[in-house]
Amino acid sequence: MEQSVLTAFLLTLFAGLSTGIGSAIAFFARRTNTSFLSVSLGFSAGVMAYVSFVDLLPAAVSSLTDLYGVKQGTLYATLSFFGGIAL
Repeated sequence: MEQSVLTAFLLTLFAGLSTGIGSAIAFFARRTNTSFLSVSLGFSAGVMAYVSFVDLLPAAVSSLTDLYGVKQGTLYATLSFFGGIAL
């Protein structure tokens, strides 16, 4: 129990420090690099979309395998997953 609390605390501390360091870099930057900002925002949007898709994937596989069987349901879930990413 103590180990998991310590791990959670350290991960939270790391996330908080990363946010602070990143904001300090942006605050002290001499000029705004709009192309870097565009790439960074696009990357972060892609990461958020990927995390959302991965979070929904097990439920989709479960539902589709119940409906279509294991082989066809897994195929439909996989194709839908990559189709959503391509979209």
